[in-house]
Amino acid sequence: MQTQPAATAGRLYVLGLGPGDAAHTTPAALLALHAVSDVLGYFPYVARARLAWEHNQASAPHAALPQPHWHPSDNREELARAREALALAAQGRQVALVSSGDPGVFAMAAAVFEAIDSAAPAEQTRWQALDVQVLPGVTAMLAAAARVGAPLGHDFCCINLSDNLKPWAVIERRVRLALEADFALALYNPRSRSRPEGFARLLQLLGRHCEPERLLIFAHAVCTPQERIHTCALAQAHADMADMRTVVLIGSSATRRVGRWVYTPRFYAGSAGVADAADATAGGEAGPPARPGP
Repeated sequence: MQTQPAATAGRLYVLGLGPGDAAHTTPAALLALHAVSDVLGYFPYVARARLAWEHNQASAPHAALPQPHWHPSDNREELARAREALALAAQGRQVALVSSGDPGVFAMAAAVFEAIDSAAPAEQTRWQALDVQVLPGVTAMLAAAARVGAPLGHDFCCINLSDNLKPWAVIERRVRLALEADFALALYNPRSRSRPEGFARLLQLLGRHCEPERLLIFAHAVCTPQERIHTCALAQAHADMADMRTVVLIGSSATRRVGRWVYTPRFYAGSAGVADAADATAGGEAGPPARPGP
């Protein structure tokens, strides 16, 4: 008697498309898009994924594959979208859940694990058994930093200024402590039409903790045709320079300009005589002994 083949196990790829243009979408993400039956995401990101899929198919017609089912949805539906993706994968389907940038940075990867964590026991057991693969992407702060040089070349932190999922008091405290510790900062979602006052308040906070010459980089729609990059001192910054498509990079006290570039030195005040062996251990290139900062 002939036995039926076992059903294909479900798989969920949670992938990042990068900050904008197709050149910054990783090969791993493109391979995943060509291995799935269903693609879910916020509708602009599903449109980007579809363009990438169609471009690759046009360049390799001999490897023509059936088109995936496209499942676009609206913003602020992250948890519902994650649950739908998990449910499809639990049916044995191969599924991609797409984000812009990196899926683990203020994006869909956390929503997937929130969905698993909050599921009913039977559903949670099924979802925990799935092959869930998070594929990294190039997030906007890294693309913005690369455009101007190396403003995140030393310690930095990344903060989401949206108060949709956390109170403003928490945001303000985190920014204040980061400034007191002299981190460079990358700020996502600085300003929207529904909350235009938040970034203005943040600039006031910067004014209390930073010198007027502190460098700020406003990177709007980085790696897209609408890209605008503007670097200025804190004294010249105003709230209208930012919107929801802008990433704001704030230098530390050591961040400096050299020509058109902005960078934060690898060395820091008080670090004279400390060799760069730790840098090599951390995956960087060994360099000359560190020097004091400015």
